[in-house]
Order: sequence, then structure tokens, then C-alpha cells
Amino acid sequence: MFIDNDGVALHVADDGQHDAPVVLVLHGITSGTTTWDWLVPHLFDTHRILRLDFRGHGQSGRAPGTYHFPSYLSDAIAVCEQLAGGPAFVLGHSLGGGTAAALAQQRPDLVRGLLLEDPALASRDQLQGEHDGNTLLGAFQLIRQGVPRLQQSGMSVEQLTGIVAAGPRPAGGTLGDTMYPDAIRAMAVAMLQLDATVLDPVLDGSMITSFDPAATIPVPATVLAADAASPDAVVRAIDIERLAQYSPHVAVRMLAGAGHLIHDSLAHRNTLRDALLALLAVTNG
Repeated sequence: MFIDNDGVALHVADDGQHDAPVVLVLHGITSGTTTWDWLVPHLFDTHRILRLDFRGHGQSGRAPGTYHFPSYLSDAIAVCEQLAGGPAFVLGHSLGGGTAAALAQQRPDLVRGLLLEDPALASRDQLQGEHDGNTLLGAFQLIRQGVPRLQQSGMSVEQLTGIVAAGPRPAGGTLGDTMYPDAIRAMAVAMLQLDATVLDPVLDGSMITSFDPAATIPVPATVLAADAASPDAVVRAIDIERLAQYSPHVAVRMLAGAGHLIHDSLAHRNTLRDALLALLAVTNG
């Protein structure tokens, strides 16, 4: 389905039981709703699952110049206000995690609880400055340059899936060695649908923040962080320190050996699934 957010058409996949508790699922930058297809069967009988394509991603409308956290936050608010019918539990990855945390701070009336997967809890400096060595920056540069050409080439999802599977991963080997096949296909789908300019504010360091790292997250929350030794980890030591100081109720679990794409990983997807189901059991109780 599609909803309108101030003139931007937002695509929302709506699954599960419409009279059940709502789980809002928010993807990371360059991704889309397809990255969460695997999750739907685990929640279908007990929850309503709303998966948003942020503006510029997936089937949602394009809105160049608005690809900053406040606009993504407004997209999430629009879904909650127009579809959720009450507070939702929010699962967010990376960009989606930072947006979910800001949603809880600014509109706690819309949020029942959070699971944040290696979330971007800062903006301008998260992948800049002290974090210049993060391999995501190099990947984003390649995506920014390559995606428009891929889209113009007429390449199929199947062809691109094979190319992505053979691509190198930050810690060595290929993505196909360590990621679920559905995750790799979802990456291909997302790239063929992406407005690559969503990456410009990240790459030029101009991204505007919404989450306040010096304020509390006022709802039950868990953070699943990538291993600090992973070259693409987004959650930093300072983020964990600030959470401990300002949101001491937030549980932080660093997953040994995990990279940024926890839910795509053969080794770690089930950890995220189990954490989500446990949190839902508590927040729905």
C-alpha cells in the first residue's frame, strides 16, 4: 500500500493480523522492505507487520534534498499516525535504527519498545571524522557511482544477485559465503530501486541529525551492536557510553564476530530474531 507524507508517496508492506500488536520495521540506507521478507513468517500469526520503504528507497517516492534524518523520521511518524492505530514496537537497522531511536525520543506516544540493530546513533560524525576507516564509506561511494549505471543497463535482479554474491566482504571472503541467499537478492532488488542521491549527505558529511545522544530513550529498548573489531561496525564505544549515561535501562549486546548486517548474516540472523521475539513477549505482556 501507499500513504502520503507531505506529497511524498511512501510504500508500506502490511502483513499479519490487523487486530494484533504492531511491529514497525525500518531498513538501513540503500536497502528496502525486501530485506525483511524472511521476518514476516515469524510474526505473521501474532502481529501486524508494517515495513516501510523510506523516501528514495524501494517503491517509495523520490524527494531529493530531503534525505536527512528529520525527513526519514517524518516518514516513520506518518506510518505510525496513519496505519498503526496506537503505539508500535519498532525494529530498525542502521539508518532505521537511528530513526527509531529519534522517534522514541520525539514521539514516545507512538512507540512501545525498540530493537536497534547496529543503529546510527549519531549523524555527521558517525561515518566521518574519527570513523573515516569504516569500510561502509567505500561501499557507499561504489554504490553512489555504480547504481545509476546499473539501473540504466537494464540488468535483471537475478544477474545483479550473482554479482553481489561474488562481491568481497570487509572481513574477507565473499558476501555469498556469509549471508543468506534471500539477503543477497534483497540487496540486488534495493539497488535497482534506489535513488542513489540518498547517499550524498552521508558522503559529504552534511547529514542532519534527529537523535539526541545526550537525551534519554524513554521506552524499553535493546541495541544489538556489531563487533567493535568489525571494519563496518557503526555503533561506537562513545555511543555505548552515552547510552549507559543517559539511557541506563537500554540493554546493549555486542555480538562477537558480527558485522553491520546482522540480520543478513548466516551466523547472527537467528540471534536478532530471538531477541525480537523475547522483547515482543515482554512489551506485549
